[in-house]
Amino acid sequence: MASSKEYLHFILEQLSDLEDISYRSMMGEYILYYHGKIVGGIYDDRLLVKKTKSALECMPAAVCDFPYEGAKEMLLVEEVGNKEFLTKLVEAMYDELPSPKPRRRKEA
Repeated sequence: MASSKEYLHFILEQLSDLEDISYRSMMGEYILYYHGKIVGGIYDDRLLVKKTKSALECMPAAVCDFPYEGAKEMLLVEEVGNKEFLTKLVEAMYDELPSPKPRRRKEA
């Protein structure tokens, strides 16, 4: 089941206090970026974030789930209605997230 644009826009609005939040559509789902780093994504109208130490500290009772078969385990964010919490969660995670891999240039 693909995620809805309405849920994507709801989550983006919840994260609107953060600068440089972006997303990329990927096979009916959405990958979320903060300053170019992947924070998590929207899968089946659920917000899942990378499993980092900071995320676990912010959500000690978080349920672990898989965005899709064969993927790494992520944390399900249940407090999506709490804009302040989501902002703090993403900011707390940022330093632990891996930097984006440099893109290779295509040979002509």
